[in-house]
Amino acid sequence: CSFLPRFSIVVETRYEDNNGTTENCHQLSPDDLAVRKLEFLDIAIEPVPAYKYKESEDPCKFKSQKTGRGPLMPSWREYTKPIMCAYKTIRVRFEVWGFQTRVEDFAQRAVRDILILAHRQAFTWMDEWYGMSLEQVREYEREMFARTNKKVLPTSTSMTINTNLD
Repeated sequence: CSFLPRFSIVVETRYEDNNGTTENCHQLSPDDLAVRKLEFLDIAIEPVPAYKYKESEDPCKFKSQKTGRGPLMPSWREYTKPIMCAYKTIRVRFEVWGFQTRVEDFAQRAVRDILILAHRQAFTWMDEWYGMSLEQVREYEREMFARTNKKVLPTSTSMTINTNLD
């Protein structure tokens, strides 16, 4: 498709041991900071569409058997220890006149929704991965990625993701 070379989504991620207090952890330029839209996504209170909601993936109802963490209360970000914040910078470009703003806004919302669900799952699935070594986590990621691809992609489609987070 001739539009695809003009479309890109880039997600940059940093993890920090705080509750979202770092102002500019991605070292954005003054120009980028001027247009940045800052949002705090709270996995405990962000609404999830009814068709995607699973009680087993609700951080407000989940309690880890291995760590004792959870359920998350409305002010969990203020008192939970240890805590980690995933900082994301999402850049969407769709350089097609007449469609740019709508497509870029749609893509930003879609990525936001995916991140909320994924981070809710990371928290509520912790008993599956807690205590694994980094290599075991990477293997678990590869296995889950392959399973997901089998469910959602046609057999003739191949997809690769770079999970090198080191």
